[in-house]
Amino acid sequence: MPKTRVVITGAGVISSLAHNRQDLLAALLNRACGVRAMPEWADTLPPDTVAAPVTLDQDAVMKIDRRFRRSMGPAALFATLAAAQAVAESGLSEDILGSGRAGCAVSSTMGSASSIMESCSLLLQGRQDYISAQQFFKSAAHTAAFNVANAMGLRGVQLSPCSACASSLQAIGVAYEQILLGRQDVMLAGGSDEVTPSVTLTFQQLFAQAENKENRPPDQISRPFDVARTGLVCGEGAGIVVLESLEHAVSRGARILAEVTGYATMSSGEHISQSDQRAIGRCMTAALADADLRPEDVDLVSAHATGTRQGDAEEAAALRDLFGANTPVSSLKGHLGHTLAASGAIELVAVLEMLAQNIIVGTKNLTAAGPDCAGLDHVQANRPASIGTFVKNSFAFGGVSAVLVGKAFA
Repeated sequence: MPKTRVVITGAGVISSLAHNRQDLLAALLNRACGVRAMPEWADTLPPDTVAAPVTLDQDAVMKIDRRFRRSMGPAALFATLAAAQAVAESGLSEDILGSGRAGCAVSSTMGSASSIMESCSLLLQGRQDYISAQQFFKSAAHTAAFNVANAMGLRGVQLSPCSACASSLQAIGVAYEQILLGRQDVMLAGGSDEVTPSVTLTFQQLFAQAENKENRPPDQISRPFDVARTGLVCGEGAGIVVLESLEHAVSRGARILAEVTGYATMSSGEHISQSDQRAIGRCMTAALADADLRPEDVDLVSAHATGTRQGDAEEAAALRDLFGANTPVSSLKGHLGHTLAASGAIELVAVLEMLAQNIIVGTKNLTAAGPDCAGLDHVQANRPASIGTFVKNSFAFGGVSAVLVGKAFA
């Protein structure tokens, strides 16, 4: 039986740089950076702490029905706003969304971290009576999924993979599989996350947060693959895509942005917090096999590359083994910071626009690749290119790897 073809017909994004994919690409091409100083965290974290927060459009937020909005923390708000963009672009009708053949797979790392902290603070102050029931719904691990499902009127499958920084790419992968299996015709898929002092502190405790001993300005601190990289910078936002079977998309005359052709996810079985070259390589190889492609068929790898010393080196080694120096490699973490669970989906949305505009965004702050990241075709400056096939990588604590393969639709 021929493999069901799965296509992307809509995409939405909320990020520190832009709130739609066209503006996002323009900002990326202009070498803009969402990372800034965080004086509002001065009571909790060192004064030189930086992050890449989102400034929400309150007019857009108020357009969300209050019935749903009151149960949304920032993570769910980001996801719902991105989903609304994706649905609008796709042209999906309310009848299709409510048919039972349209579902969602939307992830976050831990629900709303800020809502969890607010509840804990009230509890420790002995003010538990001030904790509202809505705090639970904001904090639930699947808050992004059920809020998107309710706001969009979805009555099909609802899934919420929770795999730290691989979550949103896993969500897109399992959505792809739902359509391959014939269980759904349409899936809204992606993820969201929010940046808070507690999240940033966690990465500091793990020695993964970027240091800034050279006193660089905030927009130069996140340095994927660079010889001077010292760690990641946390960001936030959401990315959502609409996946459909090709048959369903064609039947309603939808405009097709790209095709998803392969996916794989697996565990390293090695270490809870250290990336593993062999596991990354196995996952990329499996995703290419699912797409029936060879490494030489790939025109772009959108790397996970967060700017950590060990993680970037392991990914670079796996890329070098599989692709050599022949395939362009780019990371967007220098522009956006590491948007955690949302990163795979946000970066996929950016890749879709690169594909449409025939250009690859250069890795910001990559002035010279570290010796442990050498031997790759690093895209350091924006590069005109015809992108036929791309690979998107996402990796996470716990030894999780997720890789998606896509191509221009033809």
